[in-house]
Amino acid sequence: MKNFFTIIGGMGTEATETFIHILNSRTKSVVDAKKDQDFLDYILVNDASVPDRTDYIVDQSKPNPLDSLSKDIKEQSKLKPDFFVMPCNTAHYFLAELQALTDIPIVNMPLETVKAIKKYVPNAKRVGLIATKGTLYDKIYDHEIVNAGYQLVLPDSQTEAQTMELIYNDVKGKNYVDGPLYHQILSKMVDQLHCDIVVLGCTELSVAEQRASGHGYPVIDSQTVLADKAIEMALKNRSAFTSKNQS
Repeated sequence: MKNFFTIIGGMGTEATETFIHILNSRTKSVVDAKKDQDFLDYILVNDASVPDRTDYIVDQSKPNPLDSLSKDIKEQSKLKPDFFVMPCNTAHYFLAELQALTDIPIVNMPLETVKAIKKYVPNAKRVGLIATKGTLYDKIYDHEIVNAGYQLVLPDSQTEAQTMELIYNDVKGKNYVDGPLYHQILSKMVDQLHCDIVVLGCTELSVAEQRASGHGYPVIDSQTVLADKAIEMALKNRSAFTSKNQS
């Protein structure tokens, strides 16, 4: 297989399934796919055994996810994909260490999400972030948002707790999205904290957005941004490969 990329998933599995759905549906729209061969070539590694990222980030006596992720990157690098995507925001805490293991680029999900804000809300100033406790703790989005010139708005303690409930108790625990709870969280960020746009900084929140959209709040979904970037890169590589072999 030529011109493929590798998805390091399984963090969690339902979120990865949502990412694949977003990736394939948006590919179909971009290339007007009408046959199997119009879609993208990729390998999915659904490594559900990776220890919980938030657990480790807030308490480093817990099992370290870097060990499993490093093995995945090393093993997949032998197959020579064009690039890696990792549809788990919290796992990007380890991005620098993982990138040091391979010459193959790993797409920076938080960076690409923040870069895409202007496409969603061109005049945004106040950017809200809802995510796991681990992502809020390690500040992987904070730096990107502030460096891009936005004012970062973080959830209060109650909203942070509600977000963790939605992510862990509902989506991860029950494969269930509490729509009213999700909308309540967004309402707090937009109506009370006056965010111009809210970053969905956890892939389980992407599941919530897929199943409980129609709320009308301005959000930017990191999984959708990652899927769009993967499509862009994959199609560019496909075009370059085709041109090279036709010349």
